[in-house]
Amino acid sequence: MARVSQEHLDARRRQILDGAARCFARNGFHATSMQDVLAEAGLSAGAVYRYFRSKDELIAAIADETFVRIRGAFAEASEVSPPLLPDVLIARVLTIVLDGGIAGAERQAFARLIIQVWAETLRDETLAKTLAQGFGGMRDIWSGLVDAYRDAGLVPADVSSAAMARTLIATVQGFIAQQALFGDVEIGVLEEGLRGIMSMNAAAAAPPAR
Repeated sequence: MARVSQEHLDARRRQILDGAARCFARNGFHATSMQDVLAEAGLSAGAVYRYFRSKDELIAAIADETFVRIRGAFAEASEVSPPLLPDVLIARVLTIVLDGGIAGAERQAFARLIIQVWAETLRDETLAKTLAQGFGGMRDIWSGLVDAYRDAGLVPADVSSAAMARTLIATVQGFIAQQALFGDVEIGVLEEGLRGIMSMNAAAAAPPAR
């Protein structure tokens, strides 16, 4: 009997996850049935249940991939040296997170999936713990980034690194929510808006024109 390669197994699992993710992005976790997933993936029940015994297992796998993707984006953007300023930094994170989130899907579809994953943590204790751990790690990474801003003279000494890191992360989350809700978020526009906000203190401190 021919042995199935690991490459084939991985590709089939990817096919199932991508099909499920498209279904969930369109209709939500709880309005999607396993029959919907089978039809979207183009596979038999036996082929799908070999990898995932239930819809809950599919949700957990997609949630885990989403967490990993977001954490990786935050970590990757924070490793650039010298550190990127917040407008460029957040644009970089959003580009990494939203581009190519689901095979063949637009940014809005993946943003909708992210929002659903976050909402699912409100009813699933295991997912909630995973989210909290990931958020804590991102906050630590970006607190170090704020420390680098401070060392460069860009952040006042009395501003908490943890508070600023949390705010930067919240900005990313807010833009993802806008993309999910409205689908019209252009990352370059967001970058420009942040640059304008960042310039306000400098403009206020400048002497009035004569």
